Amino acid sequence: MPYSNLKLLIIDHSEADVNRLCEDLSRNGKQLLYKHVDSMAGFQSALNESSWDAIVSEHSMAGFDALRALDLLKASNQFIPFIVYTSVTDEQIVLSVLRNGASDCVQKGYSVHLKMVIDRELEYMDLKRRKRQADSYIYRMTYFDELTGLPKRNLFCEKVASLLADNARENGTFSAVYFIDVDRLPRINSTYGFGVGDILIQQLANRLSIYSNRDCILTRIDGSKFAFFHAGLTNVHQAQLFANQILRLTATPFTINNLELYVTLNMGICMYPDDGKNIEMLLANAENTLSFKKETWRNTYKFYAKEIGEASSQRMDLELSLRRAIDNKELVLHYQPVIDLDSHEIIGAEALVRWNHPEFGLLMPDKFIPIADETGFIIEIGKWVLYEACKQAKAWQEIGHESIFIAVNISAIELDQSQLINHVAGVLHTTELNPNRLELEITESVLMQDAEASIRTLHELKQMGVRIAIDDFGTGYSSLSYLRRFPIDIIKIDRSFARDMASDSDNSAIVTAIIALAKSLDLTVEAGGVETQAQLDFLHKVGCHHAQGYLFSYPVTADKLFALIEQRKTGTV
Repeated sequence: MPYSNLKLLIIDHSEADVNRLCEDLSRNGKQLLYKHVDSMAGFQSALNESSWDAIVSEHSMAGFDALRALDLLKASNQFIPFIVYTSVTDEQIVLSVLRNGASDCVQKGYSVHLKMVIDRELEYMDLKRRKRQADSYIYRMTYFDELTGLPKRNLFCEKVASLLADNARENGTFSAVYFIDVDRLPRINSTYGFGVGDILIQQLANRLSIYSNRDCILTRIDGSKFAFFHAGLTNVHQAQLFANQILRLTATPFTINNLELYVTLNMGICMYPDDGKNIEMLLANAENTLSFKKETWRNTYKFYAKEIGEASSQRMDLELSLRRAIDNKELVLHYQPVIDLDSHEIIGAEALVRWNHPEFGLLMPDKFIPIADETGFIIEIGKWVLYEACKQAKAWQEIGHESIFIAVNISAIELDQSQLINHVAGVLHTTELNPNRLELEITESVLMQDAEASIRTLHELKQMGVRIAIDDFGTGYSSLSYLRRFPIDIIKIDRSFARDMASDSDNSAIVTAIIALAKSLDLTVEAGGVETQAQLDFLHKVGCHHAQGYLFSYPVTADKLFALIEQRKTGTV
């Protein structure tokens, strides 16, 4: 863009020539500040004492040479347009100064041309400046965390890879990776707002940074997670000492907006080279160590162990193969009968999914349902279970067991799906199962995650004719006000109460109270986990309607359940 203010260094032997040039450049309202020098010493002094927008220089004169001046300019590390303004017309001389870094060469007397060259060079310098700023911004955004200013994971890995290469040549030294997670940050964010949480992360980063140096690199991975790489350790004891130093950093509260906030840190630690040969593997193993049974430890550290890696590897294998389980027909349903405690007959069954894994054998739900929840694949599994269970219930009915109902569990993710109603209706239509023979079981805690939304969904299911059961009742909120509002048919007492209800006065009192409450609301009561005759006798005594448990049968295949139904009906068991 054309200049409006120009700070010019002019090198010429003629004062008169300089004055004429400045008059020409100052026309049209241009503001010109300039300095006139006529020697190499003067040029050097002017470079040192001030900054210049452009340099206009004669080619050569007594005590001055443009080529030497260009060398001085390069040595100063200043990027200033250097324009030769001379009466010399020798082509070889002009080419020489251009090859050595001059921006252009203009014949003396052509001040208009010179003004155009200066404008062009200033615009070019402005473009270069903006490009440098953009490059610097992109570099910062790519390699540094915006909140803390710490290196991001990619820059951290680059630096660590370089250190590992150096340390590999040093015998008797070890390195450690510390994967750090900050407890309570989600709760602080939800209670005080993300602004407070961000300030806490910044303050924690400042504390952690006191240990950051050439051999100890700190990064913020994301959210509440940080990592250290510590090189030059001689034994595991030194790694432990450093971990304890990190833990002590949170002993003092964080003060934010007159709030005193305490957090704790958990760390997974990996040692190089035993626990990983590169930084990616070390970080992965340290993170797996952190998440492995994390609920059992707080504000401490755990070293990586081989079984953690094996468990993580198996989990990854399960996650990858779970997506093919339905297509490969690896999922199967087992059924646990529900017994009517008055007639002693099997009146229904709960459908329970199993995974017949080609490598790991028959897997129980606790081995793969949490993975399905995390990956969202639970929705596809839930659809498959509902369809297969309803189809099986219809098959039992068609061979003479019309009263048999089927119970299917609904997860939190499924309940939250807007398509749940349409899917249930579609399955009932396809299988031709009477809706009142389908029982959907939803845990109390899941219902209460969004009670109002749950109530709306349950009402739509009830209008369809489906029966609703609250599973694991007594372990969650047990809110009487909401219990009246939920359109439910059945309360299933959690199996944890059944375990000692015949001998433990507290458990027996809870079960008795739940049954009394259910009856007052005209609800059916079902007890799970019945394993002994004493438990069954107690349930009879307090008026429980239905029961499930190993006393009657383990979960079995559809064929075996059919045989059990026949036996119960004929009284042969």
